[in-house]
Amino acid sequence: MGKIKITQVKSVIDRSAKQKKTMTALGLKRIRHSVEVEETPQIKGMLQKVSHLVEVEPAS
Repeated sequence: MGKIKITQVKSVIDRSAKQKKTMTALGLKRIRHSVEVEETPQIKGMLQKVSHLVEVEPAS
């Protein structure tokens, strides 16, 4: 599987503890922070839960 770039675009303030922990597990710390991760089923599942807080694009 390929790599994807995940960028946090919204704050985790006033979000559930589960969503905050998911963002931390993805490696995101603040707005506009980006990480590149391997696209796995586990990562896809986490992204579905916080899709309203992040942008996802293929890694270059």
